[in-house]
Amino acid sequence: MENIPPTRHAEPAPRGVRGRVLVVDDDPTVAEVVVGYLHRAGYAVEQADDGPAALRMFAAHRPDLVVLDLMLPAMDGFEVCRRMRAHGPVPVIMLTARGDEEDRVLGLETGADDYVTKPFSPRELVLRVDSVLRRARVAPPPADAAPLSGGGLVLDPASRQAHRDGRGIALTLREFDLLAFLLRHPGKAFGREELMRDVWGWDFGDPSTVTVHIRRLRGKVETDPARPRLIRTVWGVGYRLDVEPAVEGAESVRAPGDLPAPSHGGRPR
Repeated sequence: MENIPPTRHAEPAPRGVRGRVLVVDDDPTVAEVVVGYLHRAGYAVEQADDGPAALRMFAAHRPDLVVLDLMLPAMDGFEVCRRMRAHGPVPVIMLTARGDEEDRVLGLETGADDYVTKPFSPRELVLRVDSVLRRARVAPPPADAAPLSGGGLVLDPASRQAHRDGRGIALTLREFDLLAFLLRHPGKAFGREELMRDVWGWDFGDPSTVTVHIRRLRGKVETDPARPRLIRTVWGVGYRLDVEPAVEGAESVRAPGDLPAPSHGGRPR
C-alpha cells in the first residue's frame, strides 16, 4: 500500500499563474484534454496516471486543487482522496463514468468538493475548478460560532459535534453543514439549488445529490425517517426544518426516496 510521506503546504503559484492543479486520470486522451484546457485557463498543471504516482506528486508539491478520476488502476479515487485528505485539506474534484447517486455522495463524503460525470465539457470543468478554488480561498467561519439548537437537536459548529435528545449523532461534513444551515433558518423552505449554493457554495452540480443527503440526514435525526417530522418536504419548493411539532395533515410527506422527479424550479425528489 502506498503511503504519503510528510506533505508540504501548497507552495505559492508562480507569478501570473492562477494556481497549481494535479490531474489524475489513466485515460491519456481525457488527461491531455483536461491538462490543455487548464493550462490555457492560466493554471500550472501536473498529471499522474495512477494513485501511487498521484500520492507521490501530492507529497512533493502540494497542489491547490486535485482533479481526480474515480476509476484508477491499483488504487481507486476514493482511496486516493482519503489519503490526501488525511494529510490536510485540499480541494478535490472527482471525475467518473459512474452516474449512481450513492457513488456521487460517497465521493463527496470521502472529501471531494465537486463531482463531474463523464462525458463532460472541458470548459465546464474549468469553471468548476475556478468555483471550487474561489470557495476554498474564502475565510472559514469563526471557530467560536455559537451552538445551534431546535427540535431536540444541538449542533456545536466549533467542535463539529451534533446531538439529538442528548445523544451524539455521527454526521458527515456535508450533513453537518446542511443541518446547521437549516437550524439557522427554522421554518423557512429552501429549494435544492438554493441549498447547493448557500450551504456548499456549488455553482454547478446535480440537485439529486441534495436529495440523497436529505434522505441520509433524516435517517440520523428523525425518530421515524419514513414519516419525517423535523426535515419536511415542501411540495414544489424543497425542504424545511420544523423545530416545533407539525400539525397532522398540514402537508403530505412521503418516505425519502419515494419523492417524484424534480421539475424546473428545484422541486425535490
